[in-house]
Amino acid sequence: MGRDLYEKYESVKKTYDNVKKITGIDVAKISFEGPEEKLNETKYTQLAILTNSLAILEILKQKNIVPKMSAGLSLGEYTALINSNVFTFEEGVKLVQRRGEYMQDLLPKGEWEMAAVMGMTEKQINEICTKVKSGFVSPANYNSPNQIVISGEKLAVEEAKQIAIDMGAKNVRILKTVGPFHTEKLLESSKALRKELENVHINSFSTKVLKNIDGEFYEDKDDIRDILAKHIIKPVKFSKILQNMIKNDIDTFIEIGPGKTLSGFVKRTNSDRPIKIYNISNVVNLEETIKCIKEEFKNE
Repeated sequence: MGRDLYEKYESVKKTYDNVKKITGIDVAKISFEGPEEKLNETKYTQLAILTNSLAILEILKQKNIVPKMSAGLSLGEYTALINSNVFTFEEGVKLVQRRGEYMQDLLPKGEWEMAAVMGMTEKQINEICTKVKSGFVSPANYNSPNQIVISGEKLAVEEAKQIAIDMGAKNVRILKTVGPFHTEKLLESSKALRKELENVHINSFSTKVLKNIDGEFYEDKDDIRDILAKHIIKPVKFSKILQNMIKNDIDTFIEIGPGKTLSGFVKRTNSDRPIKIYNISNVVNLEETIKCIKEEFKNE
């Protein structure tokens, strides 16, 4: 994840080095060499993705490519907030380090699972979760108009999967996760992060950022500490974020970091005009994106 960027760009190497100095964790070594079991631990996964994303953003800034507004799904909101200077680089990295530790170390005991349900409405998902009798399950991520993720106890999620199939879901896919993220079961993690946020200085936004908890733009009156603490235990309203971006005349999206999952959500979001989508995860698509963006906006 990001190794070719690290080897080619000095600014990327510097970002990884700075994260190591701040956290004491060699994110480059874990990201590039593994082992995979370690990288998949929540406290390392979150730092690795954040570092990779911030490194890519730094290159884009050097090329004078800056977003009019930004957002991220769950962890990605921290990248957006650091990019908007709400948190300094150091404080933002420390926050994500603590967030990952709390979400891993304060995870309640039990067998947990998450599943992506395709082809069901919000109302149907709520109905499915209500029908489950074998344990706790709740909506966790509203990703796109046709994909909603549920989260909870393994048996309950499995029961919800069968109910969804019986009700006509197009597909239900079990996700690789270790906890009931974005549900009330992570209340202890939320409380711990809230205390951590008390020690963090919060600056004014330099660019617009949208919130996971309601899909709306952050406003000056918002209690960011409270929002980010609740972020862990509340469903992600990413579908609404995308709708609001398009409503505010955004027609070019750049997804940074590993994978193309978010781009798929953009494609499934209705728009009355053509939408351009770029992905940056390696040197090839970084340079291609920079070339295309420069060409697209050369007269602005």
